[in-house]
Amino acid sequence: MGVGDRAVQHAREWLQSVEPGSRIHDVQEDPRFQHRGVDLLWELPSGEVRGIEVKGDRQPRRKRYFFELVSNLERDTPGCFLYSGADLMLYVFLVQGELHVLPLKTVREWFLPRAKAYELRHTFTQTGAIRYTTVGAVVPVKDVQEAVAEVKVIRLRRRGESAEEPASEAAPSPGTASAPEPPEEDVPY
Repeated sequence: MGVGDRAVQHAREWLQSVEPGSRIHDVQEDPRFQHRGVDLLWELPSGEVRGIEVKGDRQPRRKRYFFELVSNLERDTPGCFLYSGADLMLYVFLVQGELHVLPLKTVREWFLPRAKAYELRHTFTQTGAIRYTTVGAVVPVKDVQEAVAEVKVIRLRRRGESAEEPASEAAPSPGTASAPEPPEEDVPY
């Protein structure tokens, strides 16, 4: 199972646990939703429907988001972070076993005036004979958590665990001390 598929699976499980009885519709392959940057439709028991964008990240030890600003540099297409109509971005750190719940509009409003403060990175995607470049901002998780109180971090259930437990329900309070992080591997972003 690929990174994206695993991230979507975790997202579906979490959404279902938050709202038992809700229905989740996978619209990743539906052209009506692809251009809106929505992967899942979350139909709540009340009838309300929310758009969900899912991002999967498999890099070890990273505590940074990659906010996609340019989807395809060669075609000059905007990145999902800028155009998505989703209500929530579920950012799944697979190696760390965390699902981050980002209220997309609020995070975008916080980020845009500060965009120049963050490093841009390029990644490359190969689909058959076609290779294209994606550009995104590398944003430390702690910056977003400190600025947007609604961000949640959920610990994902590991094999053998009986119940899902949150890593934290809200961002850590500013000034909370943490252990220094080991140096990162050389990764695309």
